[in-house]
Amino acid sequence: MTSLVKWILILFGLISVIVNIVIVCLYSGRLPKCSSKPHHVFKGKHNERSAVFADLSAEEYLQVRDYMSNQKDLDISVNALTKPSGNFLFLIDLLLPRKADALGYLDNNKPKPVREATAVVFYGTLGHIKEYVVGPLPNPTYHRDVTVERYKEELPINARTVTIGEYALIFKFINEEVFTKLGKIVKESFGVSKEKTLNGFEGMPRGVKSGERQTWISFFRDLSGMYIHPVGLEVLINHESTNASLWSVKRLLYNGQYFDSVEALIKQYDAGTVTKIVYKPVQNYASLKPKSKPTGLSPQQFYAQGKRFSVKNNHVMYLEWSFAFGLSSLTGMRVFDIRFKGERIAYELSVQEAMSVYGSITPGMILTKFLDSSIGIGRFAHELVRGVDCPYAATYIDTFRYIDVSAPHRFRNSICLFEHNTGRPLRRHFSDFFSNSYGGMVNSALVFRTITAIGNYDYLWDFIFYQSGSVETKVHATGYISSSFNVDGNLKYGHQVAENTIGNIHTHFINFKVDLDVLGVENVFQTKDMKFINVSLPWMPERYAMVPQLVEAQLKTEKEAALRYDTKTPRYLHIASNRTNRWGHQRSYRLQVVSFTGDSLPETEPEEKSMSWARYKVAITKHKDSEQTSSSLYSQNNMWTPAVDFSKYIEDDESIENQDLVAWVTTGFLHIPHAEDIPNTVTVGNGGGVILRPHNYFDEDPSIHSPDGVYISPGSEGNCENNKMACFTEDACSPVVEPFTYNGFEGTMKFEE
Repeated sequence: MTSLVKWILILFGLISVIVNIVIVCLYSGRLPKCSSKPHHVFKGKHNERSAVFADLSAEEYLQVRDYMSNQKDLDISVNALTKPSGNFLFLIDLLLPRKADALGYLDNNKPKPVREATAVVFYGTLGHIKEYVVGPLPNPTYHRDVTVERYKEELPINARTVTIGEYALIFKFINEEVFTKLGKIVKESFGVSKEKTLNGFEGMPRGVKSGERQTWISFFRDLSGMYIHPVGLEVLINHESTNASLWSVKRLLYNGQYFDSVEALIKQYDAGTVTKIVYKPVQNYASLKPKSKPTGLSPQQFYAQGKRFSVKNNHVMYLEWSFAFGLSSLTGMRVFDIRFKGERIAYELSVQEAMSVYGSITPGMILTKFLDSSIGIGRFAHELVRGVDCPYAATYIDTFRYIDVSAPHRFRNSICLFEHNTGRPLRRHFSDFFSNSYGGMVNSALVFRTITAIGNYDYLWDFIFYQSGSVETKVHATGYISSSFNVDGNLKYGHQVAENTIGNIHTHFINFKVDLDVLGVENVFQTKDMKFINVSLPWMPERYAMVPQLVEAQLKTEKEAALRYDTKTPRYLHIASNRTNRWGHQRSYRLQVVSFTGDSLPETEPEEKSMSWARYKVAITKHKDSEQTSSSLYSQNNMWTPAVDFSKYIEDDESIENQDLVAWVTTGFLHIPHAEDIPNTVTVGNGGGVILRPHNYFDEDPSIHSPDGVYISPGSEGNCENNKMACFTEDACSPVVEPFTYNGFEGTMKFEE
């Protein structure tokens, strides 16, 4: 072959490639844009009455703040840097209406409940905490102290959360009383200089008995992902007094050795009687910056015929579903008035608490038991990253919060909502016996999500609404593990995951409130399971076989229905109505708990009372407005005398037959950190939840009426009538894409003016 022929062939090949690219581009350009208007026709209208559950608006927060600060007799500061010795308006949050009032308004055209807020004030001058009801909203005119009414006692000031104002003083104290005095040691051991410092991470609770406020602070390198860069220095500070001038350093731990004072550490360090830590720079193995350059895009979803859900204010409609929603600063995600086909399934489904108990030999973690609602679960719901935290085409919702601030903060795009193809069919069957056909349905569900970054851990909270009438609430954990410096004996409490770094064993317990109202508020609690029985065969009486048999029971009291994790639990748990379906069975919803928890804290431990809900996989109680939550803002810092002890909800052992019932569901997982938790824990396998499934509630699977169903019989393979997938190529379109934006750093904590 001559060189001329070769060049002609090469040129011809290039021209062919260019022509094909042009044709593809021209064809792609002719694809119509996907409609932003839904083809789906919504059944019914948004319920304006759902506003009774709506979070406070920015204007309402300001009105409550200004009203409270104008009450001269209360002497309240709204400055976020208020010192512990002052009186600080820490929290403003929606006060939920009484359930009977809300149902009367929603269902029976009774008067709208008065809209009110809860205001929490830390009275440093008086040594106690007060909770006030403030109303009506908008334009409040009254306030009422409800502290003793709610908690049956006054709340001591040391039960308070550490505020930004107190943190600012703690940082100043540590710098002056520890780092400045230990200048030589922290420089030689940790490379501390004017340009480089250490960051602290606290252990909790702050002491070993009520009234104490003594905190072990572990120090880490000042790097992104600091939580897995421990340096081997821990300091115990006493900050019980609201007067910071009375604070003191109680103990220090340096490289596994304890010292009674800063001066004692300096003396022994200089004398050479301490095993010294020698500083050496390390690569930041905690960095989340990709080690490979990102290339291309992962698969994306879009709505070919518009979105099949609608959001108006705090109300959502999706196919046969509707619900109201809110985001509490303390407990996080919650939904109300959940209806399917117009019937209320649940009054409330909400996160209550997230708890972790750690194991270690080092003091910063040996007693650590985190109760996140005491810091604020919803407080740390920042902006979601489009295309990563939620699908790019999701609907994003802003929220406002007032907690440990001077003015309400707006958190852009902190909730997302999207319909999601799970990638597996909801149901299907291929028939090749006797008759041939295929019937199936895509499992397309609505996901309502927020993500909260509480210190080192990030929790993904999902409420998922399926077309089969099921609702799932689940949590996944990611973020950074907590770690401690590798000293003798610490490998009994975890695995080494980096140089001198132990990933410490810990539990994750998550508590949900599930207030099911199955065809009304008069329900019963039933269990179902199986047992093998030995039966004779009817046609061969002399022969026997072991056959599984249904075992059913109805539990009558709260103590009977407090199902502990350390006992065998029936596998089917039901909230049931006394009304029956077509086949004569009581209509019910099943609680299916998905959990991989470790053991709960033994009840002999004095701190256990603050987390007594974790004893139970499921506990059923009679609904009371006074039993609104399973934990409280004050549980973390007063574990020994908690303001809310969930076990007391069960002690009165009330009847649960034909009553308004609430299920308190605990789920979670045991986490033994390992090398693959560096740099981050992944969500795969790290989670739990509860599924609310109809059980004889309907006469058949309601998804058979879904427009997503597909049916194919021989000869109809290309027919679109019962198979919209056959016409997908005709409906192809190019998505309308919103520009990428991110404002997530706007609401981060600031420790100075």
